[in-house]
Amino acid sequence: MSRIGAVELRDAVLDEGSFRSWDAPPVDVPANDAYRRELADASAATGLDESVLTGEGTVFGRRIAVVACEFDFLAGSIGVAAAERITVAVERATAEGLPLVASPSSGGTRMQEGTVAFLQMVKIAAAVELHKRAHLPYLVYLRHPTTGGVFASWGSLGHVTAAEPGALIGFLGPRVYEHLYGEPFPAGVQTAENLQRHGVIDGVVPLDLLRRTLDRALKVVADAPGPPPPAPEDEPLADVPAWDSVEASRRPERPGVGYLLQHGTTERVLLSGTGEQGGAATTQLALARFGGQPAVVLGQERVGGLVGPRALREARRGMALAAGLRLPLVLLIDTAGPALSADAEQDGLAGEIARCLADLVTLDTPTVSVLLGQGSGGPALAMVPADRVLAALHGWLAPLPPEGASAIVYRDVDHAPELAAAQGIRSVDLMRNGIVDAIVPEHPDAADTPEDFTARLSATIAGELHRLRSVPGDERLARRLRRYRRIGLP
Repeated sequence: MSRIGAVELRDAVLDEGSFRSWDAPPVDVPANDAYRRELADASAATGLDESVLTGEGTVFGRRIAVVACEFDFLAGSIGVAAAERITVAVERATAEGLPLVASPSSGGTRMQEGTVAFLQMVKIAAAVELHKRAHLPYLVYLRHPTTGGVFASWGSLGHVTAAEPGALIGFLGPRVYEHLYGEPFPAGVQTAENLQRHGVIDGVVPLDLLRRTLDRALKVVADAPGPPPPAPEDEPLADVPAWDSVEASRRPERPGVGYLLQHGTTERVLLSGTGEQGGAATTQLALARFGGQPAVVLGQERVGGLVGPRALREARRGMALAAGLRLPLVLLIDTAGPALSADAEQDGLAGEIARCLADLVTLDTPTVSVLLGQGSGGPALAMVPADRVLAALHGWLAPLPPEGASAIVYRDVDHAPELAAAQGIRSVDLMRNGIVDAIVPEHPDAADTPEDFTARLSATIAGELHRLRSVPGDERLARRLRRYRRIGLP
């Protein structure tokens, strides 16, 4: 496939005429005559003085920093001079508080410089990590091909990572593999599309859509919040039996996280292969705005099946992303429960639930949880302990599905409605016990009026996010810990 050059990438992303180069002359490195001829030939062929260009520009008027590899310059390889240029650019972006867009296209370490070049990945990775610790966005666009140490360092550290369609992306170059092992690398593995399906990268984006995609992401991760929409009017809540809510929550037509993202948010950027097949398909992760309020959105998609360890690791990634970017986190709970299998046990299901629970309750960013429908078992609990907890009228929370509780207590499933009532799982009972803060009405069932319900829920979430932003971080965390310290006590 044809390659996208560094200049082409730069011009496709930035506002016309906005680019300003940050590149100083490359540092001088020891080189024999053959290597110097290779450098001269590469410069003549590309018009560049190294395998990377750096600088700043604007995206729809928004200032950003850019680092881009040129594969036609010695296969985009990174030696001392290229690494120094990248590191200086990352450090400058950090110092000036700029979002950074990095676009590798590289075979990895520059072999002509040997082990010294190999070690350059350390300082680049360090600079990128410090940029992220400054809570500044780091967005990566992988171009064909990206392999080796570049992919295994700054190419894999993005808050959000996309790749061009059909791009070869992988750690081990296929030519190296074939020479080492005497057979071709398995076809179809090191492709952008396959890595998206497996959750390694967040998306596959053609170059002509990259600028708009980048703009949507930056509207969430970099732009200021807008005013929230008007709050929905208070209204009386229907007194619905617990079992009626359980049945309503299981209706196939009930709007879930996918519907809410599509109809209740703007500037959506779906992350990490969500919507694809595989173990993470029961978790959706996205950047989005609710009524002008930016957030990381982490949702359980009940149609994807039961929640396993991989889905919970994806949830923890969402928590870390929100904290790293200092964005609020919205958690949408709708799960029939954990995956109960030998594979789930061996992959550490219990530990993943524990780590999610611990990460969330101590997370250093505003959090809003929503009981959207079913809230069964450990995977639901792991996404509950937020600053504010909302529930749809028919949302519920229980240690097990009522049928499971009936099986334990009565050795049958016939008593499920009775236990649903006795355990206090419905939204109004949860609010009375201090577990839920507000209930979003359904008229009478969200499955019958999905657009109306979604608009009401989105506006309620937006109002909560807006209010939480005004609470100092230390005070917010103290309130959250105090709240969960007291639940169930007299």
